[in-house]
Amino acid sequence: MPRVSQDHLDARRRQILDGARSCFARHGYEGATVRRLEEATGLSRGAIFHHFRDKESLFLALAEDDVLRMTEVVAEQGLVQVMRDLLSTPAGSGGETLNPADWLGTRLEVSRRLRTDPEFRARWAERSEQLTIATRERLLRQREAGNLRDDVDVDVLTGFLELVLEGLVSHLAMGLPADDMDPVLDLVEETVRRHRRTH
Repeated sequence: MPRVSQDHLDARRRQILDGARSCFARHGYEGATVRRLEEATGLSRGAIFHHFRDKESLFLALAEDDVLRMTEVVAEQGLVQVMRDLLSTPAGSGGETLNPADWLGTRLEVSRRLRTDPEFRARWAERSEQLTIATRERLLRQREAGNLRDDVDVDVLTGFLELVLEGLVSHLAMGLPADDMDPVLDLVEETVRRHRRTH
């Protein structure tokens, strides 16, 4: 029997995650039945659950995938860029840029399950910590470079940025207009930036 290449396995896993993301965004966790997951991914339940133990594992992998992508953006450009990406329209469907609507759907489902499912909350805590660490490390690098205000503790600035992200997610979840948010994010960036006095 021929061995399946790692590239093929990775591509299949990506296909499942991409299809599942839109399915969870559209129907929520409970509504994303196995039948709907099959339709969204174009694969059989056997193929889906060959890669993921169960629906819970698939959802966690999806949320973890989102955190990983966000962490990469934070490391390079900061948490405000994650927020700007969330407001922007996706560039193509190559998988590099998250579709904001699908990402938001997953994020809201994560928030709902954090409130109602203690086991999920425990499993999720490890994953969300990655984003906090990346944000904090980025801020520390910015402080060392002299670009970050030094009158506020980095942990406070980290908490501030995370709170703004959660507020933006809630704003979008309520269907409120987002086309006027860029100046708000400019203000958020300005708030954490170091201001050099001119004499």
